[in-house]
Amino acid sequence: MNLSKVLKLAILAVPLCFGSCGTKKTVTQAPVTIPAEKQDLLHKVADNAQLTKFITSKVKFEVKVGDQELALTGNLRMKRDDVIQMQLMAFGFVEAARLEFTQEYVLVMDRINKQYLKVPYNQVDFMRNSGLNFHSLQALFWNELFQPGRTTLTDENLAAFETEQDGDNAIITYAKDKLSYKWLAAQNTGLISIVNVLYKDKFHGNTQLNWDYKDFKALGTKQFPTNNTITFTTPDKELKLNIVLNYLKNDTNWETRTKVSDKYREVTVDDILRRFMAL
Repeated sequence: MNLSKVLKLAILAVPLCFGSCGTKKTVTQAPVTIPAEKQDLLHKVADNAQLTKFITSKVKFEVKVGDQELALTGNLRMKRDDVIQMQLMAFGFVEAARLEFTQEYVLVMDRINKQYLKVPYNQVDFMRNSGLNFHSLQALFWNELFQPGRTTLTDENLAAFETEQDGDNAIITYAKDKLSYKWLAAQNTGLISIVNVLYKDKFHGNTQLNWDYKDFKALGTKQFPTNNTITFTTPDKELKLNIVLNYLKNDTNWETRTKVSDKYREVTVDDILRRFMAL
């Protein structure tokens, strides 16, 4: 596969996989009764939230769409409750594309073709249908429990989760309307190993996002997953993205917002989707 086709696949596939939170995400106490065993488990999971405000790392990306595969390097930079940035590099040192998620918008920069997409979350079908916004996406990247539309979890919110034992693990479930959210967490540590978001549509078929976490390493006083496998499935396509983090740090010396040059041409979500479906 030549470089042009590799970069095209990366630029289209990575943001679509996600088209699919300065403080710790704490559990705020509220006067509600939860069975002690359930409460202990959910608090244990929530207490794994990172204390740091910044997470940065060198990254290796592996993308698979159908029978096409590619591997790229890049950088991941995150600032809690503010931004998630991913850089995709060509030849290891030339930025080919950039993805930026803020609380207000999703930005996709195609450096090779000088194009960009900048839209609010409600213009990305899967994120709108699944109730995912910046804080939900942040929780997925930061390996944290969440409820769509919320930035903190009270005991009253926790009561809405269902839990059941599965060997040494626990399955945590939250369902609303056509949506189902499931987390698989270790009962002894509370670490989340799998998240599944399912949107049921009897007319157009189901869409789901599955996120697997592996290879936890120390980051400050907490554990953080350095191997993430994200599978985005629609009735027509399956996209798999593997993100391996190397050299976890808490760097603060980087720009949290990307300025779009007036030399870039704006494209639409439909443009991206048409090109993706043609892969």
